[in-house]
Amino acid sequence: MKTPKHLPPRTNPLAWHLAHTLADGEDSPRWRCPVAEVRVFYESVTSTLTYVVFDASTRDAVVIDPVLDFDPIAVRTEVHSARAIVAFVRENNLTVHWLLETHPHADHLSASQILRDALGARVAIGARITEVQEVFRAILDLGDTLTPDGGQFDRLLVDGEILQAGNLAVEILATPGHTPACVTYKVDDMVFTGDTLFVEDQGTGRCDFPRGSANELYASVHDRLYALPGDTRVFVGHDYQPEGRAMRYETTIARSREGNVQLRHSTSREDFVAFRKARDATLQPPQLLFQSVQVNLNAGRLPPPHANGRRYLTLPMNVFHPVSDLGLPALP
Repeated sequence: MKTPKHLPPRTNPLAWHLAHTLADGEDSPRWRCPVAEVRVFYESVTSTLTYVVFDASTRDAVVIDPVLDFDPIAVRTEVHSARAIVAFVRENNLTVHWLLETHPHADHLSASQILRDALGARVAIGARITEVQEVFRAILDLGDTLTPDGGQFDRLLVDGEILQAGNLAVEILATPGHTPACVTYKVDDMVFTGDTLFVEDQGTGRCDFPRGSANELYASVHDRLYALPGDTRVFVGHDYQPEGRAMRYETTIARSREGNVQLRHSTSREDFVAFRKARDATLQPPQLLFQSVQVNLNAGRLPPPHANGRRYLTLPMNVFHPVSDLGLPALP
């Protein structure tokens, strides 16, 4: 496993904000100095971005989308990414109030429980997690080991509420589509969009997972996120570095409206839905789909040990392509 990269907080946020409000075409800058600062952690194996958002004066903080490293060949978990976050938190004497999941991830395991134990924080996710739990409980035949009521999390978040983390106020924006449980977190002039909206050359998240919806994703991005001020900073959940470009974790609403390769402000609902469905039909499932969801639907907890003391992940076969008992595709 590779050690996650982490990037320094943005320096002089007021100067950055002034430059970008002018660059976005405003006649005069709106003078406001954001309270929150951001430390970015990049886990290169799954191209996942984790954020520590904090108030430098009060040391209040939240962590968004922490990663539990997982080797699918050795079937082994590691804690390189979590250790880097804990080290940063302790070095800067931060108090982490909440561990925030933007959605139930299907490409990496969550480190929420490790950080909950190490930092004394609580875990929160969008309230529609129950819909995803119900679907995958059946697919993975989890039975009584997963109750689809969201009770595995410390708090279920609904659209429009304000989650207080000490001096930090986190506004919850429901942005379903990639999954029904997707939420965006808004802190000061920043939004953390998870897999709903990526930087301009990557577009949006896919919508072909159970209960995903291209129609909902269009409304979440076009009607909800694009209605925010153009200088709103957008911090994304992944960066896959297309064509080998340098890693990017940030864009703005204005840049996204004008330049997102899959969904601009001028894109019609019909065109986007048709594009998203056609593209999603060509995509393979994420490599860690079933490993991730059965951990993440349980708020980052590993499966309980069996009577022999070992833990087991359930990997259903041919879920998306049913076959006979011989392994042959069903005849038409």
